[in-house]
Amino acid sequence: MATIRRAGFGTVFELEDSKVGIGTDAATHTLQALGNIRSEAATDIGISSLTTYQGFVDKEARFTTGQIDNQSQSGSTSGEIVIDGDVTVSSATTFTSGPQHLTVTDTFTLPSGDTNSRELKPTAGSLRFNQDFATLEFYTGNNWATVNTYTDIPNSPGGSRGYIPGGYDGSDQIVNIDLIRISTLGNAVDFGDNTVATGMRQNNGSASSSTRGFRMAGGSDATILYFTLSTTGNALDFSESTTTNSSAALASSTRALTAEASGSSKMLEYIEMSTKANAIDFGDRSIATSELGAISSATRGVFCGGGNPSGSNPREEMDVVIIASKGDATDFGNLTDRRGQLGGGVSDGVRGAVAGGSHTPKFLKSIDYITFASDGNATHFGDLEIGRVEQAGATCNRVRGLFCGGNTSSAPNRTNSIEFITIATSGNGQDFGDLTKAKDRIGGGCISDSHGGLGGY
Repeated sequence: MATIRRAGFGTVFELEDSKVGIGTDAATHTLQALGNIRSEAATDIGISSLTTYQGFVDKEARFTTGQIDNQSQSGSTSGEIVIDGDVTVSSATTFTSGPQHLTVTDTFTLPSGDTNSRELKPTAGSLRFNQDFATLEFYTGNNWATVNTYTDIPNSPGGSRGYIPGGYDGSDQIVNIDLIRISTLGNAVDFGDNTVATGMRQNNGSASSSTRGFRMAGGSDATILYFTLSTTGNALDFSESTTTNSSAALASSTRALTAEASGSSKMLEYIEMSTKANAIDFGDRSIATSELGAISSATRGVFCGGGNPSGSNPREEMDVVIIASKGDATDFGNLTDRRGQLGGGVSDGVRGAVAGGSHTPKFLKSIDYITFASDGNATHFGDLEIGRVEQAGATCNRVRGLFCGGNTSSAPNRTNSIEFITIATSGNGQDFGDLTKAKDRIGGGCISDSHGGLGGY
């Protein structure tokens, strides 16, 4: 028989077999609490509906303050979570059975820090903001990869940006980096400088991800330089190369490969562009050349032609590598002509093209193109307006390819002119505009925020 007691605040307790019911017909019935309830320790048997309490199931969890207690939702499940304000999620917050929908109506702050503060043993899918590079990055299970942002060219008001760093003006190495708006015709403007501490650069390989550009080792300096593409400013030290000189470079979204600038070396090395770490040996090319061209898709890189200094012994061979894996290059095919002193190449991700170069006594005007997906010999694309040797520069987006500067057969020889082609169709080069100054020895490779090597991880 139940014992009924009153507890000062008018609530009826029913006691039966050491069980307590509050405001119920029987002690074994479900407890119903209308209002707030607090307990230091509670054991739930079965399914309950107490919102945002650890261990219970919610139909909806709604947070209206700026902070989430990292213990309050641990181990809970929810059909939907709606966040009305700024939210900071701590690293200890865990949903063991994730929400079906997550709606954030204002901002959502991810963990952030520099490269050195990354977790030592992250889980695959971990996402963070890298303060060194001002980019989002995620862990693939093997390495940290940058989240790429590619804007379709026709829908981009500012257009894509290309960069032509360094070179030689006839009396001195050039320190400045030229900035070009690829989607609109016009002249280049000054972007910034290579850092004075590591000197100026000529004949060096260049490469980029969608967020930062790299100028590889040069002269007697093994330092690799980088700069952030979205802002103007000077280049900074990134890491060290295994060589003191590079001749050509290419890149996917995550890796940049460079070829040593030597007529006797076949060496290739690479860097992971999201990590400030020294270059690592990749493998070897099939032939030893310097002053060669380089082009890439998201997965394949092709090194083209080249020749010893002054364009002697020009070559027509092309080597191909799989960028994501280390190993020696294999034969891709041949160019339509031997091309020494070749500069950078352009790519839309499907096709790659190189132009100009020296085949004594010629200043070549011809443009060659290849299709990355299939090995084979190059095909004639069209002709430049002027023949360009001495490693003219190149940059591109996924529509246009630009060939810049170089040395010509007409006085005063060095030129500041820029020509463009539409990569998906064959045709001759057309006038685009001018560099900030006439220069050659720019080096092989391409720096832009939207070249054909981007799109893969």
